[in-house]
Amino acid sequence: MSSTPSSVNPGFGDNAGALPEAWREIGARTAALGFDMPSEPNTGAMLGLLAASKPGGSLLELGTGTGLATVCLAAGMSADATLLSVDTDERVQAVARQALARDLRVRFVIADGLDFVRSQAEGSFDLIFADAWPGKYDGLDETLALLAPGGLYVVDDMLLQPNWPDNHQSRVDDLTARLKSHPDLATVSLPWASGLVVSARRS
Repeated sequence: MSSTPSSVNPGFGDNAGALPEAWREIGARTAALGFDMPSEPNTGAMLGLLAASKPGGSLLELGTGTGLATVCLAAGMSADATLLSVDTDERVQAVARQALARDLRVRFVIADGLDFVRSQAEGSFDLIFADAWPGKYDGLDETLALLAPGGLYVVDDMLLQPNWPDNHQSRVDDLTARLKSHPDLATVSLPWASGLVVSARRS
């Protein structure tokens, strides 16, 4: 997650028009909570686009946060798609729950991300946005096993961020290398927003 909720990468222009109405309200509540790891606007715009490519799909978000990315995924989803969003912090997830309280396609879960991944059937998701340590830096293979054929795996914050802990670059490099060398995945790195890597499971 990025530390700059309102920034837009100037190299790609302003995609504010692709963001749902709830974005600004959630952004304000995020700032009021002091939550310093929200998704960037361009990340949200891309997630909405990718969600739209999975009509009727089953989507998974690991790391709800306050729901900035969640509302973007929901905005892109078809009427018959579903989204499970998982987080360990009930306080911040409550912002997302309130914003999407009337959207019956979206279900929120309070659980350890890795425990949740291990409780799911292989091949059960058409898109996974891994925005937490579990499913990204821990339990990667188990998370990738949840992808259906043609399913998308998306991670952000793959470009240097000011709030990275020491030695985090090596973790990012290792994750990127693992995804690009995975025999069942087609993977691209994108200099978009905070840096995205998108992988698709081959059929």
